[in-house]
Amino acid sequence: MPKPTKGPRLGGSPTHERIMMRNLATQLFQHGRITTTETKARRVQPLAEKLITKAKRGDLHSRRLVLESITDVAVVKHLFDEIAPTMAEREGGYTRITKIGPRKGDNAPLAVIEIITEAVTPKPKSAKAAPKAEAKADETETPVEESEVAEAPEQEIAEDEAAAEATEAEADETAAAEPTAPAETDQTK
Repeated sequence: MPKPTKGPRLGGSPTHERIMMRNLATQLFQHGRITTTETKARRVQPLAEKLITKAKRGDLHSRRLVLESITDVAVVKHLFDEIAPTMAEREGGYTRITKIGPRKGDNAPLAVIEIITEAVTPKPKSAKAAPKAEAKADETETPVEESEVAEAPEQEIAEDEAAAEATEAEADETAAAEPTAPAETDQTK
């Protein structure tokens, strides 16, 4: 549960603050991203995360709980039908806050809060599983005969020398074919 802030509320009274948070969450789900102050973005993030978690359940009780906070039925339908299925693999962290600098008029620090739409890449189960997989891969490699290893560098060296000679010959031919232009001198007074 988020730690309540001390001091004055964002909107003046607790009721006004709750209304502001509901409106910010509604706009976030409706548009996918909103620009607001950093403080408001940090305060609305836990509410948005909880509402998305409830929407992932998808049952009638969850829908009614979400409708207590978001009163726009079209936004709730969008949340349950489009946003929640895309978050099915994600276990949390549905939103991202990005700082964008100060506002021009009052120099308030602005931030963009957005719903993350990228697919989740699963992490490996444990660190011990990776070395075991490497050991199995080493065992399955086919051994290379020593005669093949000894012949390979000699062939590569011969091919490299032949390629170098061919490029030198081409460079000599192009230099001989192009007429040399007289050097221009700067004769400005």
